[in-house]
Amino acid sequence: MTELERVPPGIDPSVPSSARVYDYLLGGKDNLAIDRAVAERVLAVAPDTRLVARANRVFQVEAVHHAAALGVRQFIDLGTGIPTSPSIHETVRKVSPACRVIYVDYDPVVRMHAEVMLADAPGIASIQADLRRPSDILDDPHVTGLIDFDQPVCVLMVGVLHFVMDAEDPAGIVAAFRERMAPGSFLIISHAMAESDPEAIAQLQMATAGTSAQGRFRAHEEVLRLFDGFELIGPGLVPVHEWHVEPADDRLPLLDDKPRLLIKGGVGRLKA
Repeated sequence: MTELERVPPGIDPSVPSSARVYDYLLGGKDNLAIDRAVAERVLAVAPDTRLVARANRVFQVEAVHHAAALGVRQFIDLGTGIPTSPSIHETVRKVSPACRVIYVDYDPVVRMHAEVMLADAPGIASIQADLRRPSDILDDPHVTGLIDFDQPVCVLMVGVLHFVMDAEDPAGIVAAFRERMAPGSFLIISHAMAESDPEAIAQLQMATAGTSAQGRFRAHEEVLRLFDGFELIGPGLVPVHEWHVEPADDRLPLLDDKPRLLIKGGVGRLKA
């Protein structure tokens, strides 16, 4: 069977997907030729991007583990992407088997994988929804059935808000979730930065223009404002390969002080 014959119904193989590009950068196999082409254009000018993608994943796992270690038992992962181990539920359930997780993504390929991975998994659910319509997510019966917003919840927006254009109001999206979150809740964000190498930004923008994979590289202060109402913990908003709150012996190979494609991450705790 050819690659095109394996494309699920409703998927345009000529349009790149941010989830599948990320999957390719992480070494996955659930991607198409168009996704690999986009990734290779970026890798040609920013060859450390594979390490940055891995560092972003390590940041996500460490940050969510930290939230669970501090007592959070509810997690909403927005922009889940194609499943990669260790998953969010694998990570947090090492801390407490009582943790509940909602995975959210608008990509039907992600949904298909999630349905297989989460079949008959109690306390875990996946929905296909668009981050740009937060009320659809917050009011979804799968979400309201698992998440008690009167208790702290950890909301993950890892590697997703840079796909939300300014006109789509990323700050308003974050605010919609913040308004439903109880004090002591956590927000985890990572974001592609305007400090990245201009050539790397140009290559990515040319390859994804007009598609859902196009990105908006934001300045440090712009990303920092997304944490309004939250108190940053740990090292603050820093390159993802520098965000650490727990000792470990299995760190990634050291990246340059400033990778050509720079992603910063931060974790905020909602103030009382």
